[in-house]
Amino acid sequence: MINEIVDVTTRMTWFADRRDWDALLTVFADEVDLDYTSLTGGEPARLKAADIVAGWRAGLGGLDATQHLVSNHLVDVDGDRAVVTAQFQAVHVPANPHGDPTWTLGGHYRFGLVRTDAGWRIDAVTMTTTWATGNQHIMTPAAQRAG
Repeated sequence: MINEIVDVTTRMTWFADRRDWDALLTVFADEVDLDYTSLTGGEPARLKAADIVAGWRAGLGGLDATQHLVSNHLVDVDGDRAVVTAQFQAVHVPANPHGDPTWTLGGHYRFGLVRTDAGWRIDAVTMTTTWATGNQHIMTPAAQRAG
């Protein structure tokens, strides 16, 4: 069971890095509590899975490559619910003639998962960024290229 839970969290980043947007939808519950406030500010939001995938497609789709590494999973299961914490490092690579050509950040994720008839699905993601290097501004032209 723990392997299945870790697998779902790994698939989330694998599908995003492969730009397999349809497969990415399969790791999420219908609605997801999403919290990226450590990076972007604002407030956490409850979003439909399709809206999350559309947002990631717009943000990541204009990059030449991304690599999200997720490791050191700690899994707590309570019946049909699970909580996973894991460290991450995410590298973002665009074609960028100005400035550092990459933006890398690291920190940890906290995933909430629910067991469904179709298997474990992510229904909460909190990303806590604790460090970053490179050029965050590469994301603006990447989003313009993706749109």
